[in-house]
Amino acid sequence: MKWLTVLGIVVIAILITLYEWPKMTKDQKKEKKAFTVFTIGSVVLAVLLVYFPEMPGPTQLVDSIFKPLGKLLEK
Repeated sequence: MKWLTVLGIVVIAILITLYEWPKMTKDQKKEKKAFTVFTIGSVVLAVLLVYFPEMPGPTQLVDSIFKPLGKLLEK
C-alpha cells in the first residue's frame, strides 16, 4: 500500500508543477531552477518518510551539532 502513497505524492507534485509553471515567465530562470530543486527535494523527502518513518528530523541534527558546543560553553 505504500506505493499508492508514493503515487499520490508524485501526482500531487505534478499537479502543483502544472499549476505553477505556466505562471513563471521565460525571464525567471533562477526561479524555475529553485522551484524544480525544491519540488524534487520535497518529493524525495516525502517518499523517504513513507518508507522510513523513524528517520531523524532536522531538529535532531541541530541538536547533535550544538549539544557539544553547549557543553563546552557551560564550563
